[in-house]
Amino acid sequence: MDSDTRQSHIVELARTRGRVEVNTLADELDVASETIRRDLKALAGRRLLRRVHGGAVPMETAGFESGVEYRSQVDLAQKQRIAGAAAGLLHGAETVYLDEGFTPRLIAERLAERTLTVVTSSLLAAQALAHSSTVTVLLLGGRMRGRTMATVDHWAVDMLRGLVIDVAFLGTNAISLEHGLTTSDPAVAAVKNTAICVSRRSILVAAHTKFGEVNFCRFAEISDFEAIVSGVELDAGDALRYEALGPTVLRV
Repeated sequence: MDSDTRQSHIVELARTRGRVEVNTLADELDVASETIRRDLKALAGRRLLRRVHGGAVPMETAGFESGVEYRSQVDLAQKQRIAGAAAGLLHGAETVYLDEGFTPRLIAERLAERTLTVVTSSLLAAQALAHSSTVTVLLLGGRMRGRTMATVDHWAVDMLRGLVIDVAFLGTNAISLEHGLTTSDPAVAAVKNTAICVSRRSILVAAHTKFGEVNFCRFAEISDFEAIVSGVELDAGDALRYEALGPTVLRV
């Protein structure tokens, strides 16, 4: 197997499994561990994989986006902390937008006993609030994206445009100082951007692995957000650089 074929196979395995290990790949592909390390370095340089201790995980690109099952297993403790801190930033809001993604779903769990109206594109967030007796849920219509269990396209955007929302909690596939907030799908970017436009306050919730990354479609500038909530895993110096562009950055 030549290096290009082997590296393509490694990427497919990473996307299927959510993570690949050096030693396991070496055994499966019958090559030396050092060969696999060189492959992973090359794939990381092409922004297809991200190196982690002992292996690599897939990067989200215009051609690949991780699904809900994978997101629910990665950085889970950090996402739980982020969700708890984000829920504490309501500051009297009566109407809330919850974005697609696993962290907004965790925020939804923490809002179930509040008296609120929640607007969401996420079937997962709506499900988390389905049995609440105090939360009114407005689920945006549109085409459902099976990978994220969320609605998009003009139906969702048109419904959002008719609303005025107190606070929006949004996620992102990537955030960088140079390119702002980006995601892999233009339809998702349109919903996110509209949610920011119709909300009085916008709060970003993002694990540290999203920082310094760039994806396909820009949907917001860093200055569009009142606050960014991430984990203590985010480098303190990096947090200050993002904070210099406007939002308060909370590392929890």
